[in-house]
Amino acid sequence: MTHPTDIRRVPGQRPRLLDLFCCQGGAAKGYADAGFDVTGVDKHPQPRYPFAFVQADAVAFVLEHGAGFDFIHASPPCQHDSECQRIQGREHPDLIAPTRTALQATGRPWVMENVGGALPKLRGPVMLCGPMFGIETYRHRFFEAGGGFTLAQPDHPAHTVPQAKMGRPIPPGHYGQFVGNFSGVPLARRVMGVPWMNRDGIRECIPPAYAEHIGQAALAHLAPAVLGVAA
Repeated sequence: MTHPTDIRRVPGQRPRLLDLFCCQGGAAKGYADAGFDVTGVDKHPQPRYPFAFVQADAVAFVLEHGAGFDFIHASPPCQHDSECQRIQGREHPDLIAPTRTALQATGRPWVMENVGGALPKLRGPVMLCGPMFGIETYRHRFFEAGGGFTLAQPDHPAHTVPQAKMGRPIPPGHYGQFVGNFSGVPLARRVMGVPWMNRDGIRECIPPAYAEHIGQAALAHLAPAVLGVAA
């Protein structure tokens, strides 16, 4: 097991966040807005990723380098537990358990994110939804916290606005489902707050507002280290 490094901060230096399985950087943008210096890792090239990027296997990278970061976010691929992928009969790896094991080995605080289909495999997750943050889409995502870090469950506003059917144009007065081969990329960029993304990035990302919310809680958790006191 990797033992935590004694991290001390120079006043004014931003804490370091490791963004695993980063894709095009929805989570990264939120953590940067919260006040982190973000590094993303993905096995695929991510030319749209807006921060420092390393192309590598995420699990292997966190096992080797994770202890050097202040906080870790992981979004292992959700396709294994995605309803649309099950309908299409496609096979995808289930990386939730290996990712958790690697995160625990770092000795660092972390969150792991996934979709509702993965809920039985997540431990005490918190659910975030667009209207909690004034976002006009119901994108439920679930976040398991660990490494001494905890998250409180925000109140969940009622779903009073109708939602367009998956893959269909969005009628007036409806929220969109920006998954699969959806229509309306410009609208999705505006609603989700991800103007640099293409369709592939949008359908997999979490809205930056979700990560900013988590990042603010993480900074409160990390406050002694950020202020220059040993973690």
